[in-house]
Amino acid sequence: MEQVNLKLRSVLDSDDDHSETELMTEGTMAKDGDMWVITYEDSDATGFEGSTTTIKADGDRLVSIERTGTASSNLVIETGKKHFCLYGTPYGDITVGIFTHTINNKLSEKGGKLYLKYTIDVNSAYMSDNEIYLDIEKIKS
Repeated sequence: MEQVNLKLRSVLDSDDDHSETELMTEGTMAKDGDMWVITYEDSDATGFEGSTTTIKADGDRLVSIERTGTASSNLVIETGKKHFCLYGTPYGDITVGIFTHTINNKLSEKGGKLYLKYTIDVNSAYMSDNEIYLDIEKIKS
């Protein structure tokens, strides 16, 4: 497991809203078979203090984002497919539909980039288009 610096930028567009958030934190990165596993501790900045987020990226095909701790969620992002996923909010858990448009995985032993573009719906009603830009840089020892 390598120590890494993470820069995560999230973009959300809905019918009447556009928002962008950026998080810079430290975490770990490891290879598990064909999958890259990135883990970081959430903070007050993410709104999920006391939780841990684990991102598993399998090529350009599949990414899972799991949050455990004070908040829990498990999103499955798979190119060209829709998955129904549990998403924890401060108001309770909801089931959301995730349809993935693009996964661009440029992760390697040196760090790299991961880009995700997907649409979220709740009860089949459009909620938002989302993009995640993740830049990872190994911490030099």
